[in-house]
Amino acid sequence: MPGITREEVAHLARLARLELKDEELDHFATQLDDIIGAVARVSEVADQDVPPTSHPLPLTNVMRPDEVRPSLTPEQALSGAPAQEQQRFKVPQILGEE
Repeated sequence: MPGITREEVAHLARLARLELKDEELDHFATQLDDIIGAVARVSEVADQDVPPTSHPLPLTNVMRPDEVRPSLTPEQALSGAPAQEQQRFKVPQILGEE
């Protein structure tokens, strides 16, 4: 497989609006070629008998089911609030909107 060329790196840099020096083009071409080679090696290992997965371990929901429990009344929850309105905390306006 031919490696990524200096011209291809320059083209990608132009698309990304990056200004690269000549030595940076050579350096990045080598690095990108190594990355592409590593991805190719991983692709060779992943065979047909390995199913694609999004996570290496099986995921399970660790959240408890919703249950109605006794809790504070609105009056109790708002009892320490410096300001309240319509059973809600009242806070200073910050965006200048109504």
